[in-house]
Amino acid sequence: MLIRRSPGRGRGFSLIELTVVLALVGIVGSTIGLLLMRQQRFYRGASELITTRQSVRDAIDVLATDIRGMTVGDTARLLADSAIEFFATIGSSVVCQSLGAGQVGLPPGALTSFATQPDTGDLALFYVDSGLPSSRWQRHRIIAFSARSVGTTCPPATGFARESDVVTSKAFFLALDAPLRGEVHAGAPVRFVRRGRYSLYRAADGEWYLGYRRCNAVGSFCGTIQPLSGPYRSYSRNPDQSGLAFEYFDRSGARLRGSPLSLARVDIVARASSRQTVSFEGRRWTPADSARVSVAIRNRL
Repeated sequence: MLIRRSPGRGRGFSLIELTVVLALVGIVGSTIGLLLMRQQRFYRGASELITTRQSVRDAIDVLATDIRGMTVGDTARLLADSAIEFFATIGSSVVCQSLGAGQVGLPPGALTSFATQPDTGDLALFYVDSGLPSSRWQRHRIIAFSARSVGTTCPPATGFARESDVVTSKAFFLALDAPLRGEVHAGAPVRFVRRGRYSLYRAADGEWYLGYRRCNAVGSFCGTIQPLSGPYRSYSRNPDQSGLAFEYFDRSGARLRGSPLSLARVDIVARASSRQTVSFEGRRWTPADSARVSVAIRNRL
């Protein structure tokens, strides 16, 4: 018996049809892959540029904030083309009461503010109000600093704390290297300063970074350098090419040539450079950015 198959039943794709389909799939896949690759390059370049710009902003913000809070020119210990060392303000308060020889109580709450809590190695500056133009700040090295109960360190009877502070807040105890001298009375302003060094340095990975070293108030000891931001361009004696450059000026606007006491303004230039070369639209380039700021010394003793 002869069995006929129904028309079209069991019919497959011809070789030509398969070839056309595979060619179309290849074209679509190649186009998508090319687009994804271009997008990846674009986002990598944008990310590197953002990181570079952020490095510049970090350096400018950190340096400008601390230099603006520099106590005075005579606290500058190093004024170099790619490094600066000085005492920066890290907190402020007022004298609540004297607790004995070289011991002071500080109030709780809004009268005391710290960016970083002081400790040994820092300085405390007490304002001596003589009523004359010769009023000055008296400096003492900090021996100990700690939080203590309001009732024993700065009780409400002093007028610098409230009854509720006895239960809810802590006052601060400060021990100095020597007793206070002269007319340092209750309510006298106190500033806390810390010596630190900012510099452009080359790390173990071969890149250049902005680094910070905390130094003791007395002596020449400085701790291990810590990277803050980067990478930057390499150091150069030419201030127009160096990754980080400082320039110093006196009150007249002339470049500082003499004593740091005449320091009135610091100009800072930061030039960041990416770690990677980016390719986009057929061009290869290294993301880079720079910024310049002039910082006036605000606090003068």
